[in-house]
Amino acid sequence: MVKVNLKGNVKEFESGTTVAEIAKSIGAGLYKAACAGKLDGKVVDLRTPVTKDCELQILTFDDAEGKKTYWHTTSHIMAQAVKKLFPEAGFAIGPAIENGFYYDFDLPRTLAPEDLAAIEAEMKKIIKADFPLKRFELSPEDAIDLMEKEHQRYKVELIKEHAGKGEKISFYQQGDYIDLCAGPHLMSTGCVKAVKLTNCTGAYWRANAKNKMLQRVYGISFPKASDLQHYLDMMEEAKKRDHRKLGRELDLFDIYEEGPGFPFFLPHGMILRNQLEQFWREEHAKHGYEEIRTPMILNEELWHRSGHWDHYKDNMYTTKIDGQNYAIKPMNCPGGMLVYKHRPHSYRDLPERLAELGLVHRHELSGTLHGLMRVRCFTQDDAHIFMTPDQVESEILGVMDLIDKFYKVFGFDYSLELSTRPENSMGTDEQWEMATNALIHALKKNGKPYEINEGDGAFYGPKIDFHLRDSLGRTWQCGTIQLDFQMPERFDLTYTGEDGEKHRPVMLHRVIFGSIERFIAILTEHYAGAFPMWLAPVQVKVLPISEAALDYANKITDYLKKGGLRVELDTRNEKIGYKIREAQLHKVPYMLILGEKEMRDGTISVRSRKSGDLGTMMPDAFFAKAMEEIETKSNDQ
Repeated sequence: MVKVNLKGNVKEFESGTTVAEIAKSIGAGLYKAACAGKLDGKVVDLRTPVTKDCELQILTFDDAEGKKTYWHTTSHIMAQAVKKLFPEAGFAIGPAIENGFYYDFDLPRTLAPEDLAAIEAEMKKIIKADFPLKRFELSPEDAIDLMEKEHQRYKVELIKEHAGKGEKISFYQQGDYIDLCAGPHLMSTGCVKAVKLTNCTGAYWRANAKNKMLQRVYGISFPKASDLQHYLDMMEEAKKRDHRKLGRELDLFDIYEEGPGFPFFLPHGMILRNQLEQFWREEHAKHGYEEIRTPMILNEELWHRSGHWDHYKDNMYTTKIDGQNYAIKPMNCPGGMLVYKHRPHSYRDLPERLAELGLVHRHELSGTLHGLMRVRCFTQDDAHIFMTPDQVESEILGVMDLIDKFYKVFGFDYSLELSTRPENSMGTDEQWEMATNALIHALKKNGKPYEINEGDGAFYGPKIDFHLRDSLGRTWQCGTIQLDFQMPERFDLTYTGEDGEKHRPVMLHRVIFGSIERFIAILTEHYAGAFPMWLAPVQVKVLPISEAALDYANKITDYLKKGGLRVELDTRNEKIGYKIREAQLHKVPYMLILGEKEMRDGTISVRSRKSGDLGTMMPDAFFAKAMEEIETKSNDQ
């Protein structure tokens, strides 16, 4: 018998009882909803036998790991459908992603929209057939033989990479379809209920432009048709909010064929950007940060010293100056190291908080570029904090509080994620353990729940990521806190301790916006372009009804401008209804309608973007109302 701890409730089962059987013993509803199990912290297949005392969680679609299993199974269903319709297809990989799944196919022709409809129809047949998913293992040699017989060269390549380990290779079979896969998976194809294929794009095998271009088909699935419909409705709303569309309509930014991945900020976009940067500077000054600026181009030796050359070279742009190799910085960190080194430090000087709005460049494949979300140059709101070991916890908590303050201003909720040591890390086991434990201790003291993302830390240290949630319920990774014991050592950073000896400082990397450009994209979609008063590029539109009111309109415009408001006067000879509709389309928070009555009474008629007609006000009263909204950074517009 084995003892199984199910969220504090310990039950005994025969050794070898599967996770699925345990779920069934708890209740038919849970068994039906089960997607996977979490056995002593590890996500496992429902078919996994329990052979020792353990902690077990039954994962459903409501759990992130459960969703991943559900969507990964659906990707296999899609692959089976493609195999039926295109027997000669080559199959690459089909993972679950943040919202749904995809599969990369090598196909004889380019897929058309009607092909996606046909694949989706075939998927529904496979779901209806309710094929059990069966797991089996083969030796590497037999696995290669099986995939070669199936003419699956991409699978053969993947198997050969693991063959040297001598471990068995796992497969899953559903009906007549077999796929190389580690799992976990649902029990049968019939567990998937509602599915929709959403898009098809090109994708290089292994994201390498030297390899063949494959066709990547995206999809989404849910246990309920109503959930799928809700998602599709949300996607339609997201299309309306697409920052690329709104960026052009609202005069924020554009990207031209002369500079793919290099955004141009337009006048209104610069106002928005400057407001964000001003807010950033003000808050950082309040919290003891000093602003610096470091060069964009630094010599190759520096990037070898920092470790970026070994870990990041393929994403870096390089050049030659005076016969020597230089790199355009992909990160601000090494420059921050040099600033710290420009003078000796005592323990009394620490913590030293150096902040930088630094422009960085990273090479991204053209197929991955996406508006302001994925670009080749962007501004990171970096800060590097140098501190003594006993200051680590308080500094981490201070950064967490600052990030919390920032996100609340924009109305964002967020979740926390701890990313641990990756495979390509540098540094000792002891250093990584110290750094990881320090972050865990700070997270526990902060009191907010967090998830662990195994193996996704930076190459120089573990990190805490902040995933903010927008008005459509989508999540975006923006803020991050990275603890680093490596770079201070590589750059030989020191401070003089109380004992008069030289010591190595601990370093914290952190961003709040992440990237100014990407944050603007997120804000644009979050607000649907209707920015709150303090951010709106045009805060007030003055709309005279007739020529007779033009002088009065100019007077009101000048008064508001002198007070610091961003005001535009519409002098066109158009009907007032047309002017109002256009101002509304441009998402202006307030419209002031001025006619002969307002001119005679010295008043203004105020219309709100959100609430419509607010009635008549004195100019001073409106100005006070507007300034209060700006000063409090109100989101209620």
